[in-house]
Amino acid sequence: MAIRTSEEWATLINDKIAQVKADVDHSSLPSSPFSSLTHPNQIFASAIDHTLLKPDATPAQIDELCDQAIKYKFKSCCVNGVNVKQVSERLNGSDSIPCVVIGFPLGAGTTNAKVFEAKDAISKGAMEIDMVLSIGTLKSKAYNAVFSDIQAVVQACHPVPVKVILETVFLTDEEKIAASFLSAEAGAAFVKTCTGFSGGGATREDVTLMWKTVKYKGGNVKVKASAGIRSFEKCMEMLQAGAERIGTSSGAAIMQKADVPAGTY
Repeated sequence: MAIRTSEEWATLINDKIAQVKADVDHSSLPSSPFSSLTHPNQIFASAIDHTLLKPDATPAQIDELCDQAIKYKFKSCCVNGVNVKQVSERLNGSDSIPCVVIGFPLGAGTTNAKVFEAKDAISKGAMEIDMVLSIGTLKSKAYNAVFSDIQAVVQACHPVPVKVILETVFLTDEEKIAASFLSAEAGAAFVKTCTGFSGGGATREDVTLMWKTVKYKGGNVKVKASAGIRSFEKCMEMLQAGAERIGTSSGAAIMQKADVPAGTY
């Protein structure tokens, strides 16, 4: 792709914003394999990134996370880089894969630092990467810098898929559209709502807005809903709104239909 200036990106993004805001046809939402589910099952479990990102997570807790993922056949265990080797070894031979966050939770590191972090995680077994975009750079409308940051990580990770965390709690609808569009253009496999570390969480409205923004990619860019998702009903709300992946630390409890305390990621 030819290098674009932020001004050229602004023109494209303004066009995308107008297009998405004009798209009021809710019947255009994707037909989902999850739409008819009435209870957690293996199809449902395959959409779950089982997550433990707390700074005080112990090796024993990481093992428990992995064992739950193996038991329920969750798509992945999503962890910090310090835990990826342990997770990769624990999940070996199972249906679940290691997923690692980078630039987490602020997205404020340099591009070189994110690239190094991603490559290091992959060398230790990561099979998916969730990166936080540079939020302040996006809000300043330095679009080419945002695009270049994401693209550098995507290229460094190839063929490992990259999910881009927008941290929607800080963004206006226009900024959510801009971030989703830039991520899609940079080659991201997913756009993702939140880290869960900045308050708030995923909403149906944000998931649908993000899905409408990236649907021009013909299904090659998907949506991951994350943060504040603690029940099967909330998961289904996100899946029916356009998400194809759910990030939650409550995966085991959701499969058991158990109550999850408020404040859990």
